[in-house]
Amino acid sequence: MGLYSKYILPKVIHKVCGLKPTMIQRGKVIPEAKGRVLEIGIGSGLNIPYYDEKKVSQLVGLDPYPHSKALHEAAESSPLQFEFIRESAEQLSMENSEFDTVVSTYTFCTIDQLKESLSEIKRVLKSSGQLIFVEHGKAPDDKVLKTQNRINPIWKKISGGCNLNKNIPEILEKNGFKISNLETMYLPGWKPATYNFWGFAQTQ
Repeated sequence: MGLYSKYILPKVIHKVCGLKPTMIQRGKVIPEAKGRVLEIGIGSGLNIPYYDEKKVSQLVGLDPYPHSKALHEAAESSPLQFEFIRESAEQLSMENSEFDTVVSTYTFCTIDQLKESLSEIKRVLKSSGQLIFVEHGKAPDDKVLKTQNRINPIWKKISGGCNLNKNIPEILEKNGFKISNLETMYLPGWKPATYNFWGFAQTQ
């Protein structure tokens, strides 16, 4: 891990992902999490304040990078029972059907082996459980999509593996999830990076 990836990029991601429009998105869905919750790519813990302590019995935060100071502070200031596990979503260490809810916010865009990760998420999610997601990705407008496709190789290198043009709903449905509620919109800002999908899905 280079100096840029280790010291600069995490601060940039924390700032960008903590902008008001994305925080509003988090607030739309995170309060719906319940029971034992697994958050994929918990990062700096930006979702933690939005969990309802009356609904959530435990929050397990997963990330391939070390426990950050910002995450520590967010967890310490929350009443939630919290556990951090440092590993990737492609191969989870948890047992089958451990979680009532799995949460992903602005994370699927960075996972190269998303098919394997979704298979693992299905495995650890109870049959009655729910996947909650907020992601950005493939725009519906041809002009914006062309820009996404053109600059994605460069964008991916400078943004920690983030892809601009993944069709998240389509990927979910092709990998064993049925979306029960889906909303989309452009957030304020640069359109190639701001087309959002959010909603809820269950295993098929």
